[in-house]
Amino acid sequence: MRFVLKPFWFLLALLFLLEAWLWDHLVPAIRWIVDSVPWQTLKARLAAAIEHLSPPATLVVFLIPAAVYFGLELIALWPLAYGRWLLALIVLGVAKVIGAAITAFAFDVTRPKLLQMAWFRRGYDIIIGWRDAAHRLADPYLTEMRSWVRQIRPAARSRFARFVQRLRRRAQAAVSRR
Repeated sequence: MRFVLKPFWFLLALLFLLEAWLWDHLVPAIRWIVDSVPWQTLKARLAAAIEHLSPPATLVVFLIPAAVYFGLELIALWPLAYGRWLLALIVLGVAKVIGAAITAFAFDVTRPKLLQMAWFRRGYDIIIGWRDAAHRLADPYLTEMRSWVRQIRPAARSRFARFVQRLRRRAQAAVSRR
């Protein structure tokens, strides 16, 4: 039974790390996008409004983007219902990125107030603990995979270059035959 569970936990850890990576990397990107939009007064008003809200009201503000994200995921069901798997995957991927970005931005703005609630802080600490455990589980394998990729990269590049050269020669020969 343990043999079956270990790959499951590893896969779960990788998925969790992917979510954490998206979260960590989308916050600065969203911050850059929001900062590049000249909405300084609106942003200042939003920050001031959130600052004056109670922690439970701030939780509602935080949950609004989650509802939008859930709605975007539901949109992916429409192409899926018509058997358009690729379009459904694309819509789901776009929804995932947009939802994670919006949620990351909302959490970044609301985090100080949300962490004032004891139950939220406990949940936050538990999730951060899970993230750290996922790193401890997956990082040795990921480090090994990175070193393996670094070792095979030169050979793969030369094979790919030879493949591209063969394709060019075939294309040139096809054009010259016409």
